[in-house]
Amino acid sequence: MRRINGTALVIVALVGTLGALAFPVWSYTDRAGTGPANLAAGTVPTRWGPLTASDRDLIVRVRLAGLWELPAAQQALERAPSGAMKEAADHLIVGHTDLDKRVRVVARDLGVELPNQPNEQQQGWLNQMTAAGTGKEYAKTWANLLRSAHGKIFPAIGAVRNQTRNSLVRQLASDANQTVLDHITVLEKTGEVDFEAIANDSVAGTTASPTGPPPPAAGVSPPEAPALTPSGDIGTTSRPSPGAPGTVNTGRPEPEDPEAPPAEQ
Repeated sequence: MRRINGTALVIVALVGTLGALAFPVWSYTDRAGTGPANLAAGTVPTRWGPLTASDRDLIVRVRLAGLWELPAAQQALERAPSGAMKEAADHLIVGHTDLDKRVRVVARDLGVELPNQPNEQQQGWLNQMTAAGTGKEYAKTWANLLRSAHGKIFPAIGAVRNQTRNSLVRQLASDANQTVLDHITVLEKTGEVDFEAIANDSVAGTTASPTGPPPPAAGVSPPEAPALTPSGDIGTTSRPSPGAPGTVNTGRPEPEDPEAPPAEQ
């Protein structure tokens, strides 16, 4: 009898194991912790498409960027030791004044509450700028804090632009992308950006091995790559997107009035 019971237990265990293996993996895709579940968490419907937690996070981050970069730019106009810094400050003021109108319209229509003060980290950056005084030390502190901040939000904008299903957020991400790239460009033109420090900061805490093609061999020229051209007689009318080297085209229609009543849901 004991031998029969033992055999029965083995059979039950085998059946359970086979059942677990046969259960389709795709049935777990909506479980907590999976990509689709994370995307759905906190998502609400709107007339412009689903609004996710990542969408709302970008809206708030765009507003926060203006809350600290606008006073930073105004301070630089008073202290900046060079014309290039004054130009960068001018771009920051114009860009964030415009972008703030756009983000307030989007937040109004989507019902997202916006902050009215910089966060603790951003206030700390402003304090660092203030403590840097004037001259060369101020120029380096100002340019590198701003360039680093823009570099960190840049990929976040691209990620939301890629995955959002909300048309208002998609347009805001496109507008923010133009503005941030313009600001990165003019900040680098100051000549004060420490690219070595930015590169090291961007990989701090990562342990993955680098990927990509092998490094070039000394004294060896790689084979020349042929030009990429369309086949056949094709007529085209558009022009390449980038403007002159070192410039970013930020021309776009004027934003709506943020003080106007919200659009009907």
